[in-house]
Amino acid sequence: MSIQTGSAWVEGSGSRLAKYNLLNRINWGRFSVIAIPMLWLAVFFFVPFLVVFKISLSETAIAVPPYTALLDWNLEDAFINLKLNLGNYLFLFEDSFYIDAYLSSIKIAAISTVFTLLIAFPIAYMIARSKPTTRALLLSLVILPFWTSFLLRVYAWMGFLKKNGLINEFLLSTGIIDQPLIMLQTDFAVYIGIVYTYLPFMVLPLYSALEKMDITLLEAAEDLGSKPATSFFLITVPMAMPGIIAGCMLVFIPAVGEFVIPALLGGSDTLMIGRVLWDEFFLNRDWPMASAVAVVMLIVLVLPIMMIRNSQGKEEAV
Repeated sequence: MSIQTGSAWVEGSGSRLAKYNLLNRINWGRFSVIAIPMLWLAVFFFVPFLVVFKISLSETAIAVPPYTALLDWNLEDAFINLKLNLGNYLFLFEDSFYIDAYLSSIKIAAISTVFTLLIAFPIAYMIARSKPTTRALLLSLVILPFWTSFLLRVYAWMGFLKKNGLINEFLLSTGIIDQPLIMLQTDFAVYIGIVYTYLPFMVLPLYSALEKMDITLLEAAEDLGSKPATSFFLITVPMAMPGIIAGCMLVFIPAVGEFVIPALLGGSDTLMIGRVLWDEFFLNRDWPMASAVAVVMLIVLVLPIMMIRNSQGKEEAV
């Protein structure tokens, strides 16, 4: 009787040891899966951010690189001198030029995001409700612009929007207008460029959310007497909200720091923070000031994203 009990205890402890080893392997597997993207973010985001933040605390110098070092030490005299310059950040908030650049960038990016959403939602809805045989073709048409150079696509819009471009030539030939419209080098051209460029980034998340939506919910609402517009705002839009949030982030965040589109399609009065960064880095060679502008822009973008993700996490937990 005691021998059987001992063997049962040995077998039980062996099974527990096997489960413990299996649990360790699973934890290590999860850790390795998480560690790869975390390592990627650390190498290509966090480390460059620390470098830019370090430069923002330095002073401009006529040297290579064009900024002073933060640490100055002498082993013979046994001293270490740490010099942090906060004047770049103070000047950033004292000069209205940089504040206007931030506000203008946020305004242009927000308006472009709204127009992109209004255009992308019907496209994504049509693709999600199309036949499976044609769905792949429609998705490929959405992704097709990525096969060409981003710069070439922006230059193509310059050909469309200039005074003797295709749009003005068509309007003049049909008699709709008497003189060419000034569309190039305006905010209107910048909005068109951003909406056209980032439209696929809005369509794909919306399609992913709408494709998973249960059609029977709309049928049930129709049976209960709900109008199509009411069903759209009470069922379709809430079900597509994760795709709407993801698409708006994918469009708004890069649009705030956009440089190529306002430089080629915008005018001299089109003020965006991307052009300010370019001028500070390459024209003024004021790397500390440009780094301070970049750090503040990153904080302005990251904090709302963290708040949105935190609220979404709380809603999912509930």
